[in-house]
Amino acid sequence: MSGVRYEAIEKRFGVFAALHALDLEVPDHKFLALLGPSGCGKTTALRILAGLELPTAGRVLIGERDVTHLQPRDRDVAMVFQSYALYPHMTVAENIAYPLRIRKTAAAERDRMVRDVAGALEVDHLLDRHPRQLSGGQRQRIALARAIVRDPAAFLMDEPLSNLDARLRLSMRGEIKRLCHKLGATTLYVTHDQAEALTMADLVAVMRDGELQQLAPPAEIYDRPANRFVATFVGSPPMNILQAAVDVAGLHLGGATMLLDTGRIAACRAGSVAELGIRPEDVRLVEPGQPAALSGEVYVVEPMGNETLVDLRVGDERLTVRANRGFTAPIGSTIGARFDSGDACFFDASGTTVVHRTPNNKGGER
Repeated sequence: MSGVRYEAIEKRFGVFAALHALDLEVPDHKFLALLGPSGCGKTTALRILAGLELPTAGRVLIGERDVTHLQPRDRDVAMVFQSYALYPHMTVAENIAYPLRIRKTAAAERDRMVRDVAGALEVDHLLDRHPRQLSGGQRQRIALARAIVRDPAAFLMDEPLSNLDARLRLSMRGEIKRLCHKLGATTLYVTHDQAEALTMADLVAVMRDGELQQLAPPAEIYDRPANRFVATFVGSPPMNILQAAVDVAGLHLGGATMLLDTGRIAACRAGSVAELGIRPEDVRLVEPGQPAALSGEVYVVEPMGNETLVDLRVGDERLTVRANRGFTAPIGSTIGARFDSGDACFFDASGTTVVHRTPNNKGGER
C-alpha cells in the first residue's frame, strides 16, 4: 500500500503559518492535484511529504509508515521539479540512471532499466545527449524518466508544466495522465492551473491560505463547490456571483424575482442566503423584458472561436454568459439573461455554500 496521509500538519516560518492543521488522505494508486493560488501552501505540503521541509506539528504517513522524520532518500518517493533539475554535465542516460547509481544497482540491470523507461517515454534516441541539447518538452520527459526508473511508492510533481509553452503544456498534460494511469502509482501534483487539475486528477484538493477548502473528484469540485472561493477559483470563466435575497415569494436579484420550490426556499432562508452563484454556461440570453429575466447592459463581447463570451452589467454587478459562436451585440445595448434557479448554488454571508444546485435533466446529479 502506498497511500499518503497528512495528519494535522502545521508548518510555520517564524510567525507566518504556511499550513494550518492539514488533514488530507490520498488513496493508493490515485492521482491527486493540489490546487490553489500562489502562497496557499500547496508546494510546502509537497515538500514536507518529500522530506525537504520538516513540519512544525503533525505527521505524514506513506502506507502505514510514519515518514515524518525520515530522510528524503528513505521515503521511497520521487519528485519532479518545476525546473526539471537535470545535471547539465551528465548525459540523458546518466541523468536517468542517477537514482539507480545511488542505490548501487548493478550496471547491467541499471542499463536495462534506463533503456526500458526511456523507450516507454519515447526518449531512447536522446540517451547520448546532454540537457542543453534538449527542448523543454524533452527535458520534462527526462525528468519524468528519472523519477519513474526508481519505481517509487509515490510520485510528487511540483508544477512540472509551467515552463512549457501553451501548446506543449496541453499535449504533455495528456501524456502525464496516461503515464500515471499506466504505472498505477500514487501521485501528488501541485498546480495553480485549474484546467490541469480538472483534466488530469482523480481527486482535487483546493487550498487557500494554508487551509484545505475542499477535497473531491473534479466534477464535484466544479458542480458542488464547498464555498465561494472554490466556486470562483475553479472554472474559466469563473462562476458568476450575484447578491441575492430569498423570502416566501421567491428569489430576488438584479431587479427580478424567480420562483423557487418550497423546499429550496426553506433551505435558503434557514441558511441566511446572501449570494447566488451561477456558471456562465447555465445562463442564456433572451429579449429584454421577459418574465423572471435579468435586464443587463452589454459591457463587452469576446469571440472565442467555438463560442462567444458576453459580459453584462446588471445594476452594479457583472454577469458572464457563454453564448453561441457568432453572437454579436453592440456594447451598451440592453439584453435579458435567464437561468434555472435549480442550476444555482447559494452562499451565506461568510461564503459557505448552504444550498447546492439540484439534480436536473442536463447531466444527472449536478
